[in-house]
Amino acid sequence: MTNRARLTVPQDFPIQAAENEGMPPRPDFEDTQPRFTRPGSQTGTHCLGSLKEKTATGKAWPAREKPIRQDKKKNNNSLARLISRLAVVAGIIASVAFPVFAQDGTGPMPDNAEARNYGGGWDCDLGFRMDGAECLALNIPDNAYATGRTYGSGWACRRGYEEVGDASCEAIPMPENAYLRSSGYDWQCERGYRQDRETCVPIVLPEHGYLTEDTSGSGWVCDRGFTPSASACVPISVPENGYLTNADYGAEWACERGFFEIDGRCDPVALPANAFLDQESYGPGWRCERGFEAVDNACVAIDLPANAHLDRSGNRWRCDRSFQLSDGACVLGR
Repeated sequence: MTNRARLTVPQDFPIQAAENEGMPPRPDFEDTQPRFTRPGSQTGTHCLGSLKEKTATGKAWPAREKPIRQDKKKNNNSLARLISRLAVVAGIIASVAFPVFAQDGTGPMPDNAEARNYGGGWDCDLGFRMDGAECLALNIPDNAYATGRTYGSGWACRRGYEEVGDASCEAIPMPENAYLRSSGYDWQCERGYRQDRETCVPIVLPEHGYLTEDTSGSGWVCDRGFTPSASACVPISVPENGYLTNADYGAEWACERGFFEIDGRCDPVALPANAFLDQESYGPGWRCERGFEAVDNACVAIDLPANAHLDRSGNRWRCDRSFQLSDGACVLGR
């Protein structure tokens, strides 16, 4: 039949472009969920445009597959760049770490080495030092010994010798009448001598003096009862009722109990009634008994007002709690 009608799909692409004109493009997401609408709410033209897209070969592909492939390609390129960068960093770390690993004594044991007592690996013998995978001999000078340390020169001078120029050990020069200290790195003058720069000179001991172990001073001190004056020991003049303090500094003598110093002598303390001797170096040398207060050179009984009590010293008074002093009396505070 020549008049048979053919069903065609209306082509409304220009209308669709016009409807979307001026609107921002929809982003392409791989996980975008399709919107479902009621049947008949969309035209056949719109459905066809959203489902398929013609390619250059004429095959139909889903509309979202092309951008998905582009995103996957970008992700693959980013991953490749990341892997290449990590490879470069790993190479740098390896180039730095390998020389250290080569010197940790875990490879084949070379000459002049011995196996470790614990763990694995080996250590160089005393007098040798690890250099790469070998143990090379140290250049130890005379009068020195190997320390076994992996840092520094690897050797140290023996007792009585000192390092000179980082290459040799020479004997420590000692003057006459001196001996090595216990450390072995310095010297000290013998008893009866004192150090004067780089020599030991004899100590001139005065009469009434004796030697000490102090090497920084004169090397001597005076006997008890004498005091140094210039290069001699002179007797200490102690007044009557006084005694020697034996102090290295300060007063050389002090007054006996019951006496106080005045003008280089020890005078007796005039003890008033209701008082007792006070050992303090200042004051009159006495204190009043509890309940008395000092007035001039006497101890007067304290007239304790009402609502008052003696303080800790016992020679003064204060108002009780909640009372305050007013005109010599303790009144209730408001």
